[in-house]
Amino acid sequence: MSTSAPDLSALAQSLKDWGRELGFQQVGIAGIALGEHEAYLERWLAAGHHGEMDYMAAHGSKRSHPAELVPGTLRVISLRMDYLPGDTRMAEVLASPDKAYVSRYALGRDYHKLIRKRLQQLAERMQAAIGPFGYRAFVDSAPVLEKALAQQAGLGWIGKNTLLLNRQAGSWFFLGELFTDLPLPVDMPHASEHCGRCQACLDICPTAAFVGPQQLDARRCISYLTIELKGAIPEELRPLIGNRVFGCDDCQLVCPWNRFARPTQQGDFQPRHGLDNAELATLLRWSEEEFLTRTEGSPLRRAGYERWLRNLAVGLGNAPGSIAVLEALELRRNHPSSLVREHVEWALARHGAL
Repeated sequence: MSTSAPDLSALAQSLKDWGRELGFQQVGIAGIALGEHEAYLERWLAAGHHGEMDYMAAHGSKRSHPAELVPGTLRVISLRMDYLPGDTRMAEVLASPDKAYVSRYALGRDYHKLIRKRLQQLAERMQAAIGPFGYRAFVDSAPVLEKALAQQAGLGWIGKNTLLLNRQAGSWFFLGELFTDLPLPVDMPHASEHCGRCQACLDICPTAAFVGPQQLDARRCISYLTIELKGAIPEELRPLIGNRVFGCDDCQLVCPWNRFARPTQQGDFQPRHGLDNAELATLLRWSEEEFLTRTEGSPLRRAGYERWLRNLAVGLGNAPGSIAVLEALELRRNHPSSLVREHVEWALARHGAL
């Protein structure tokens, strides 16, 4: 441990090198002034576009003021890690209405633990170099404007689909942050956007969830409907969901910048239990015990078994009415959950089987 003042410029360069060694594709350093993004968040909340996601409004100004969330914070180290498996089968599965489409970020192990562990390792390496300092790691787990901070750190721009886009990597990556009390030199914010006149993401959305560029009404977003929404999925939106049972990637699939996305090198992000190409009817037959076993350490646990069945029932209602589809739905017709029963009955009615 050095007893002299640390060379923060040298440390900033070193931590970027160390971040890459830990599996991150890019590291940037942001200041904590997020006024423009705070105003955007306030407008979004006022419009009610967050739906039932009350946590988006539950922390006052902490989300847009990092030093209120973690007192003493002067800088935020923002990092991104690619997650897209090499063979994604995305278009193939979406074009097969009897298959279950799971958002590609959720096919492997839960990213939270892996990235948090790597952030902790980065902080420990920094401490070994300069001695103790104040920090706290976040991975989509606290009131943090992670895309705004990543933009401020030079990692990309916020596209029309509200995702962070990078010219060399598209958008198939996770973000993580280290809040720190070190006055590190900041990187140049990504001031310009490179979407141009393209609005493929806005046009492709199955449920027309975009009310304009960079304006997402989560209440119509399939990711919200299949993951965040606790109750019944609105009937008028069910046919539009197709076979998407956990999340949606359509606005990423059509983004031209994703031509430059690179396959992940992380084994933990590779598909598990054949979920990249599974039959809807097969998944609906999973018992709760099977669900808990096969989704251990998986983002799919966020939905829970009841909502998992709800989503699968919607997918089967949109699938061709084969014997396997009807038999799977009949199996859940008398499920103890009224939520599941409602969606199963809707699906059976779609097939004229009530």
